[in-house]
Amino acid sequence: MAVKVFVVDDSAVVRQTLMHLIKDDPDIELLGSAPNPLIAAPMLRRLRPDVLLLDIEMPGMDGLTFLRQIMEEAPIPTVICSTLTEAGSKMALDAMSAGAVAVVAKPRLGLKQFLEDSRRELLQTLKAAARARPRAGALAPRAPAPAAARAPSDGLHALSVNKPVVLGSSTGGTQAIESVLLALPGDAPGIAIVQHMPEKFTAMYAQRLDGTCAMNVREARDGDRLERGVVLIAPGGRHMQLRKAGGQYFAQIVDGPPVNRHKPSVDVLFRSAADCAGREALAIILTGMGDDGARGMSALHDRGSRTIAQNEESCVVFGMPKEAIALGAADEVLALDRMAAEILRFDRRG
Repeated sequence: MAVKVFVVDDSAVVRQTLMHLIKDDPDIELLGSAPNPLIAAPMLRRLRPDVLLLDIEMPGMDGLTFLRQIMEEAPIPTVICSTLTEAGSKMALDAMSAGAVAVVAKPRLGLKQFLEDSRRELLQTLKAAARARPRAGALAPRAPAPAAARAPSDGLHALSVNKPVVLGSSTGGTQAIESVLLALPGDAPGIAIVQHMPEKFTAMYAQRLDGTCAMNVREARDGDRLERGVVLIAPGGRHMQLRKAGGQYFAQIVDGPPVNRHKPSVDVLFRSAADCAGREALAIILTGMGDDGARGMSALHDRGSRTIAQNEESCVVFGMPKEAIALGAADEVLALDRMAAEILRFDRRG
């Protein structure tokens, strides 16, 4: 059956363009649209769409407030379609924490052409979102970790040569990553992460995690050392690889074409870890649509790395883990709430 989509956006151009793009796909049905949440609310209760495509910055009631109401009353898989201003990016991240499953970036200029150029990605995102299981009130906010609990990042506690951790995720991953990191102490093994996210989001996402987690979290820079107590988030629009020098691991930030339609790509990180770390690495693949990371995890598995995939029951979208499992790349399939313990268990191994 066709995926039923409803659009809420105050821009008539956006609504008309989206209607034009969606109508040509036989697998998607546009149920309707509205210029603001106040008009949309009764229509959603009546039409019951499979997916909501929601703007953030709107007059009357912003999309974030509206999303929180929806998630409390009757959760709908929601894709955020937002301009990536600083304010828009922060609100979109808040929306993902509240339960939105994906973000589609839109520019302030050249909007119609941009949406037409991004048609394939947009339609794939909507179809994947229809399979998502949104969770209301995804994560309750926590106070920042006390300074004493955080590990120093001055290089005095460099990650042991045999303990690099690499992690990849996509749809639903922002919440899943936060869940894992909140359960880790400040001196946990260093973790390199690729989360599919637009360019302007990653620095802000890392900053948010840094304020809530015991570990130090930052957007990765070229040459950053993977240290104990440090989490490196791949910057949006660039690939991140691991390299080994002097018995330690470092982030290498590189340009290049998208891999599996993504930049950063989980496969790029995982393949580099397979090449330089092999059996010394732990790799984890979390919730996400598509198959990015599956072949990279297979390469890690073949080199003797410890590999774990998230199970279907705890995934928002069981795509990337499913593909890794199908390739025989996962040593174990575990629920999300067991990942932190597995990282610490791996760290204790000789």
